[in-house]
Amino acid sequence: MESLPKDTTVEKRKKFIGDTCKLHFSNAPLKITRAEGQYMYDEQGTQYLDCINNVAHVGHSHPDVVDAAVKQMRLLNTNSRFLHDNLVQYAERITNTLPKKLSICFMVNSGSEANDLALRLARTHTGHQDAIVLDHAYHGHLTTVMDLSPYKFNQPWAKGNHHKEWVHVAPPPDMYRGKHCDAEKPGEAYAKEVKKVINIAHSKGKKIAAYYAESLQSCGGQIIPPPDYFKNVFKYVREAGGVCIVDEVQVGFGRVGSHMWAFQLQGSDVTPDIVTMGKPMGNGHPVAAVVTTKEIAASFAAGGHQYFNTYGGNPVSCAVANAVLDVIEKEKLQERAITVGNFVQSELKKMMEDFEIIGDVRGTGMFIGIDLVKSRKTKTPATVEAKHIVKRLKENYILLSNDGPHENVLKFKPPMCFSKEDAKRLLSKLREVLQELKDLEPELMALMHHVPKMAHNTKKRPFPSDDDDDNQSTTSSGVGMSSTGSPIAVDLDNDEHFRVPEKVPCLE
Repeated sequence: MESLPKDTTVEKRKKFIGDTCKLHFSNAPLKITRAEGQYMYDEQGTQYLDCINNVAHVGHSHPDVVDAAVKQMRLLNTNSRFLHDNLVQYAERITNTLPKKLSICFMVNSGSEANDLALRLARTHTGHQDAIVLDHAYHGHLTTVMDLSPYKFNQPWAKGNHHKEWVHVAPPPDMYRGKHCDAEKPGEAYAKEVKKVINIAHSKGKKIAAYYAESLQSCGGQIIPPPDYFKNVFKYVREAGGVCIVDEVQVGFGRVGSHMWAFQLQGSDVTPDIVTMGKPMGNGHPVAAVVTTKEIAASFAAGGHQYFNTYGGNPVSCAVANAVLDVIEKEKLQERAITVGNFVQSELKKMMEDFEIIGDVRGTGMFIGIDLVKSRKTKTPATVEAKHIVKRLKENYILLSNDGPHENVLKFKPPMCFSKEDAKRLLSKLREVLQELKDLEPELMALMHHVPKMAHNTKKRPFPSDDDDDNQSTTSSGVGMSSTGSPIAVDLDNDEHFRVPEKVPCLE
């Protein structure tokens, strides 16, 4: 198939792809034509350091993974109603990484499918219907799991996708902005919030089928639960007749370094009833799974359910998934996650001494969040600044993203082959951009927060065009240049969205 000019690709995408399918860097999108390891390349061969792709877990286009897929595809690809070694060997390997009682696998194609199936299992096993989720959680894009995702349904633009009565939302165990972040035993305090939710549900005649939680919240802002949180939550949920589901779709497969699964950070005595996994499982190939207990699987079967997934567990997908496990072991990627991740966190915490905007650095392994604030005292989210930093890093050929309830958390979750030298490159450029912000702060604040509003009211452009007689211009990425030649970012996509309140209270 012929390679198209970038302008043609953009034109055809607008014509044939739905508007809701958003692009990174919409003002100046990248056309990525190949990738290798932790590097991505555009149509001109420009290299970008990938700090965001937790899907390409062992590295883009890893030869062992590619070879496994090609080799099996040349032999056979069919459904799981035929016996095949790849399926049973993978199921055995993956369950061996989990607590013993988690021993039955259901293979699917995506994390969304996995979380949808997990709810079916929980409802069938318990006979109950309702679910508890954490605020800002994201569990997928299917209708059912969208209903379980406040990150999606609790948004001003979420028309027609509102909070359902069977979904009960508890506050996340946020140790920076949360209501119990200063408690003596925050794990217990946050767990009691779930207990309150259960009691309220029971008072309305509701019964809890499942408690859902990402082991570490990703879209919610890189939230790391305090010790004893899951231990106490699981106790309360099971006492209420529900099952405990942990979502490892974004953080599993050794990303945290010290353990294969992020929930294991909470201790060996913490065992969920169902684990869902996806994204990194196939290194970009669509494969995912649900792992549960014999008892829950037996309830599903006794309920008359015959589960069949056309592509779930096919020989090619299982060959790919087996190859990913091989690479994690062979290249000691968990050890790398610890070494590189600890280095990144250590250097970021040193940066806090120089840059007041860094309010918090949190994470484990290669899962790190940098919480940007206007004031450490008020913890007011620095949303516009976060977006500026992401754009400036992109202009320096580094890809990073911002997320969280206020979109002010820089997220570090790169391919696991990310090296210490890569980390030094990221940290060096990040320091440069933070220094730009610090040096230009008064002018920057005026441009970011006041000019868009004035432009809206007076119907004047926030920036003059290249033809205007002015010392300031705007690049195609929406980054203005001051009279000194230094970059100043203004988000021209949505001025209103990026003005945040002066003070953000603890989550209620």
